[in-house]
Amino acid sequence: MQTLKGPSIHLAQFSDAAAPFNSLPAIAEWAAGLGFKALQIPAWDQRLFNVELAATSQDYCDEITGMLASHGLVISELTTHIFGQLLAVHPAYDAMFDTFAPEQVRGNSQARTEWARRNLLLAAQASRRLGLTDMGTFSGSFAWPYLFPFPQRPEGLIETAFDELARRWLPVLDACDEQGVNLCYEIHPSEDLHDGATFEMFHERVGGHARCAILFDPSHFVLQQLNYLDYLDIYKDHIRMFHVKDAEFNPTGRQGIYGGYQSWVNRAGRFRSLGDGQVDFKAIFSKLAHHGYQGWASLEWECCLKDQETGAREGAAFIKQHIIPVTGKIFDDFAGAAIDARQINAMLGIA
Repeated sequence: MQTLKGPSIHLAQFSDAAAPFNSLPAIAEWAAGLGFKALQIPAWDQRLFNVELAATSQDYCDEITGMLASHGLVISELTTHIFGQLLAVHPAYDAMFDTFAPEQVRGNSQARTEWARRNLLLAAQASRRLGLTDMGTFSGSFAWPYLFPFPQRPEGLIETAFDELARRWLPVLDACDEQGVNLCYEIHPSEDLHDGATFEMFHERVGGHARCAILFDPSHFVLQQLNYLDYLDIYKDHIRMFHVKDAEFNPTGRQGIYGGYQSWVNRAGRFRSLGDGQVDFKAIFSKLAHHGYQGWASLEWECCLKDQETGAREGAAFIKQHIIPVTGKIFDDFAGAAIDARQINAMLGIA
């Protein structure tokens, strides 16, 4: 058993042009004031972090960790979701995903892929310099447009998509291995790795790579109507990161899982601030403690109703309340008695 570390906060949804969210020192002071113990830093956000400098300069990394320590904070992990997303893009999404890439590679899918791959490698190097062992990401997607197709998918389509996905990720996984970093794929709708079956398909194709791991976020399973507690039991040995994010699913006669192309606030499935949704976090924290999860519990705020600063303040307290300080004793130890082999035989009627 293991006591979870936390609370940490993922900064991706908080970074902004306005203070205190426009620089790492300012956002660190804000987060520490709310009771967070760690920051999960998006490696793509140059307002907060220079991934290339972190990959090459120990002084820069030491400056960051020292500044955070002055606020009582550490880095829980780096995240590389934008880089991972751009490593594998179906052409249907080229125009939308180009906005995530620098201007010089837009309109050139090959150059964009190479930019993403390079930044993933830099983030792995930066993680090592920062003393981190886990890094979050998205898998990207070739097959998502064919999730629920008509006409039916041609034979070999999905297999080819996953073969190519594995081909692109294997060198990155090998580079992460060289840096001593686990690459944790967030299991997420719109990614090719969006449930247990797809993770297994990918994991097999990368040869069961030791650095291929999972970022667990139960909110995405609520929206898929997937049993996230069973998922924890099945994939406990692969889960290295945990986003604490809430969600709800309220189907009607008009819409269900697919959401009817409605806005977030009008969907049957929608993200909520911690405690406002339907996720059974008591059971999740219990299972993670039981399974010996050694990582951080990191707030990811996404809510269609509540403002982010309220969500962060309430979220820090919520995570603290749910972390279980695991016991080193068995509750009925007081009733135990020393029994030798002869007495045990006698109790069982064994001559």
